[in-house]
Amino acid sequence: MNETAIEPTRPVPDIKASAVTYRRSKKTSRRVILIDRAADLIITWGGLAVIATVFAIMAFLVWVVVPLFTGGDVVGEARYRVADFPQPNLLLTLEEENALALALSSGGLLQVFHPGTGRMITTIGLDLAAPIAAVGRTLSGDDIALGFADGSVRLGRIAFVPSTLTASAVPEGLTILDARDRTDGRAAFSIVPGNQFRRVEPMAQFEPPQQIADAGVAIAHLAYRIAGTVERPTQALVTVDALGKVRLGTARTKKNMLTKKETRTVSAVDLPPFPGEVAVVGLLLTERADQVYVGLADGRIVRYSTVDPKAPVVTEIRRVVPEGVGLTALGFLNGEQSIVVGGSDGSVSIWFRLPDPSAGTADRLALTRARVLEPHGAPVVAFEPSRRTKTFVSLSADGEAVVRHATSEQVLFRLTAGAEPGRGSALALAPKDDGVLAVAADGRAARWLLRMEHPETTWGTLFGRVWYEGYGAPDYTWQSSSGTDTFEPKLSLVPLVFGTIKATVYSLLFAVPIALVAAIYTSQFVHPGVRGAVKPTMEMMAGLPSVVLGFIAALILAPIIEAWIAAVILAFATLPFALLAAAHLWQLLPQRLALRLDGMPKLALFAVVGAIALYAAYALGPAFERAIFAGDFRLWTAGAVGSDLPLMTLIAFPFVFLAIAALVTRLFGARLEAWRRAVTLRWSGVGEAARWAATLVASGIAAYGVAVMFDALGIGVRG
Repeated sequence: MNETAIEPTRPVPDIKASAVTYRRSKKTSRRVILIDRAADLIITWGGLAVIATVFAIMAFLVWVVVPLFTGGDVVGEARYRVADFPQPNLLLTLEEENALALALSSGGLLQVFHPGTGRMITTIGLDLAAPIAAVGRTLSGDDIALGFADGSVRLGRIAFVPSTLTASAVPEGLTILDARDRTDGRAAFSIVPGNQFRRVEPMAQFEPPQQIADAGVAIAHLAYRIAGTVERPTQALVTVDALGKVRLGTARTKKNMLTKKETRTVSAVDLPPFPGEVAVVGLLLTERADQVYVGLADGRIVRYSTVDPKAPVVTEIRRVVPEGVGLTALGFLNGEQSIVVGGSDGSVSIWFRLPDPSAGTADRLALTRARVLEPHGAPVVAFEPSRRTKTFVSLSADGEAVVRHATSEQVLFRLTAGAEPGRGSALALAPKDDGVLAVAADGRAARWLLRMEHPETTWGTLFGRVWYEGYGAPDYTWQSSSGTDTFEPKLSLVPLVFGTIKATVYSLLFAVPIALVAAIYTSQFVHPGVRGAVKPTMEMMAGLPSVVLGFIAALILAPIIEAWIAAVILAFATLPFALLAAAHLWQLLPQRLALRLDGMPKLALFAVVGAIALYAAYALGPAFERAIFAGDFRLWTAGAVGSDLPLMTLIAFPFVFLAIAALVTRLFGARLEAWRRAVTLRWSGVGEAARWAATLVASGIAAYGVAVMFDALGIGVRG
């Protein structure tokens, strides 16, 4: 009998006895609670701080912008009587910091007084052989020409000489004028920050007289200008004598830098007489001495062209006030491009000299009224322009002084001088546009201290059409800066807003199709291995600030694109064409080979195709520029060469292509799809390529037809 061995069973371990019990505390650590509370506080207060910062930025922007539209304020006013005010007064001027005022009488007496109180400071007597009959000065205000009753003229300067002193250097015993100013009877001392004093003293220097008019014939009106450089200044003056003779004189000075010797060449020429025996109201001369304006009391301006000093001619005679209204005030604004005209009816207007082929003038230019400002209630008797801006002040016979800004056309201040009608005989505007002084013939004076930070800014200048100096018509213009300060600020925001919208639309036309197609291709068609590298790269690029990208593009790409603009435009055609052609050719490959090359090899091959397309655009760029832009893109954009048809055809092409492709798909899509399924993959690719080529040809013909239609309607790319 066989015995079967029985394997002893292994003892079963006692699970309850051998199991190790682990108990985890469910109580949250105090450190975690503190971190959580700290994070909650940081996030909460950080969010509130961000919101508060945004509101603070908004408040700051409002605080900065609101003063642009607040106009100005009268911060100080004084009324007094100037003792022994010179009569007749020929010149009234203010010092830069409103510490001194100066008046000149026909007898050559310079009276210097304090504009805030009217107290006399000093009197300077000029050594003159004859009474002063006329005064002319430059727009800067310091260079003066005096015309005398004997027909002579003296050139010189009447200015204020400033200096800075410490408190210990100030003389003792100064007379107190007001809280800021003191005087020693010759100069004014003004307290300035830093425990210092600003000393201002009047100065008058004149050259020997020069005979301009015939001996004994008084100079009735005078205009004076200085041009050129410091080494070679050119002084020009035009005079009208008591007999109505108009004469232009120029003096050119050359200074030898080694010997310091000066050589002066003086020339004079008589201008043709103006028609009729009419009283002259004003006389203007440009800095280059190429234009002379004579304002007549009957409301006409006679314009002389003195471009050729040897052959001056009367170029134009223009009535600048309505019939029956007299011309009472005439003057240049800063820059000598605008002429301010005041009438006996209180009207104030601004005139430009603009091209006008229909005017019939020799230089094909004509005076054109560009602006009509708010009128006075009485005849305009005085006019004073700003030395820095387009601000000016006009005074009427009833004693009303109106401060305006020519560009914005707004009235900044209406000031009542208090003088009797017709008695306001002298007017001065401070060099910094912060003070106005009006003095009547009997010495009654009114002085105002003004604060006007942005007189050029209104809703009209920011968003409306403005007629700027030198422009043929009102327009939207932005010019952030200019070569000199004499030109008008051009602050229209319309070009900036429209330019931003236009740039955005043009950018979207290119960016949206590329972005959508790239996103679809990356998410649906690209190999997973390629997607893993491309997607993070695109996400990182999306995180770059657009301002930084734009800055880099402006510095690096813009000069390149400007030099190769035709090639860049052509690349938008060659690149998609090459990629589509490569995609159709890819379908002709054997399926096994296409699957083997999928992924990175396929991406590398398409990168090579893209490089070839870009090189083709570079190589074909000059020929493309000749065909589309008549050989010069810049001249084409200016409208000097070529037509809009070629570029209009290219712009219409993609839209026409999409329309024809959609139409073919709608009409023949089902049949083509059935045919593709019935043939091999290779023949399917050939059929798709043929359909694509036929659509391209048909789209080109149709796009040209669309361009011809737009051209017939007068709609062009350059417009």
